[in-house]
Amino acid sequence: MRIAINAFFLQRPMTGSAEHLLGLLEGLDRAGGADDYLLLYPCLESSNELRTPRLGARFQTQMIEGTSARLGIRLGKIWWEQMALRRACSGSGIDLLHSPYFASPLFPNVPTVVTIHDVIPLILPAYSRPLHVRVYMKMVSAAARRARAVLTVSEAAKKDIIRTLGIPPERVHVTYNAIDPGMRPITDPAALERMRGNFGIAREYLLYFGGFDVRKNVERVIRAFHAARTGFRHPWQLVLAGSLNLVGHPLYPDPRPLAAALGLEKDVVVTGRVSNEEKALLYSAATAFVFPSLYEGFGIPVLEAMACGAPVITSNVSSLPEVAGDAALLVDPTSVDALTEAMLKMLNDAGLREEMRQRGFRRAARFSWDDSAARTLDVYRQVIS
Repeated sequence: MRIAINAFFLQRPMTGSAEHLLGLLEGLDRAGGADDYLLLYPCLESSNELRTPRLGARFQTQMIEGTSARLGIRLGKIWWEQMALRRACSGSGIDLLHSPYFASPLFPNVPTVVTIHDVIPLILPAYSRPLHVRVYMKMVSAAARRARAVLTVSEAAKKDIIRTLGIPPERVHVTYNAIDPGMRPITDPAALERMRGNFGIAREYLLYFGGFDVRKNVERVIRAFHAARTGFRHPWQLVLAGSLNLVGHPLYPDPRPLAAALGLEKDVVVTGRVSNEEKALLYSAATAFVFPSLYEGFGIPVLEAMACGAPVITSNVSSLPEVAGDAALLVDPTSVDALTEAMLKMLNDAGLREEMRQRGFRRAARFSWDDSAARTLDVYRQVIS
C-alpha cells in the first residue's frame, strides 16, 4: 500500500494531536512491512518547523505549497484539508489517505480514513457557539460520514461518535492512545531540585497538568484544594501546570484570580508552558495527580502520571474510567465535596498512594503505540480490500 497521511499537526508539536501522530508513526515504522507512507503538510506558517521522529526509508515527507499561506491560518487550514490534500493525492499512486484528526476531505478522490479523538463541539454547546465553528463542524461531520472508516481512541468516544454522527458501528474502530516512552519515574535529586526551583515549588505538591478551558474543571480543583487544606496532615502546594492560552476568553478562565481570592497565592503555583522533560519531572515529584475533566476522548495525562509514578485522582465520566481502570480514585467531577474527599483520602494515606502507584505502573504498561499501529494497519487493509 501507498498511504498518504495528513501531517498538519507535526507543525504543532505541543498538542495532543501531535503526540498521537508521532506515537502512531513510530509504531507504524516498527511494524515493518512493505507499505510506503507519504507525510503531507502545508505551507501555512514558515515559523513552525516540522517535528518528525526518526523514521525508516518507507516514510517520506512533502510540503504542499499553494494559496493557503495567503489565506490566513483559519481559511488556510480549511483549504489544506479540503483542496490541497485532494490535489496531493491525485496521480501519486496513493491507495489511501489518513487524516489523523477530525478533518477529512468532503469530496475525497481516494479512500479515506479519519481519526476522531472526540466530539466535544457536538456534546458541549459552549465549544460551538461561534458561527465559524458550527459551520466547520457541519463540514467535517459530513466528511467523516463519507470516510471509509473512522478511528477513535476509546470505546466511550466510539459511542459518542455513533450517537452524534450517525455512523454505523462497524465503521468505527478503537485504536487506543499510548504515551511517550520518556514518561517514566525520574529520581535524579539534582534534576528534581532544579525543576522545583524553576517553577517556584517550595513544598510537596498535588499536581494538575493539562489545559485551562472550562471543560478541564480547574476551578473546582482550586476550590476543593482550599476546602481540604484544614484536613491535611502536612502542608501541601497545588501545582497547576500547562500553558495559559486565550486568557480572558469565556472558555479559558485564568485560575490565578480565584486562587488569590481564596488566599492561596503561596499555596498555588501556576507554571505556564512545560516542556516534555519538565513534564516528566513534575509527574515524578508529585505526591499525587488530579485530573477531574468533565469530558475526554481519552485523557493522556492520566496515563503519563501513572507511568511516572504519581497516584491519580480522576473523573468517573466519559473515557476516564476506561483509561484509568482500577488504578485511580474516580470521583464525580461536578462535586467539589467529592474532589475534596478524594484529595484528603489520597494525600493523608501513604499506603493508599503506594497501592495506586503500583497499580498505575501496571495500567500504563497496557497501552502501547505498537498495538495502536497494528490495529490501524488492520483498518487500512480492510479499507483497501
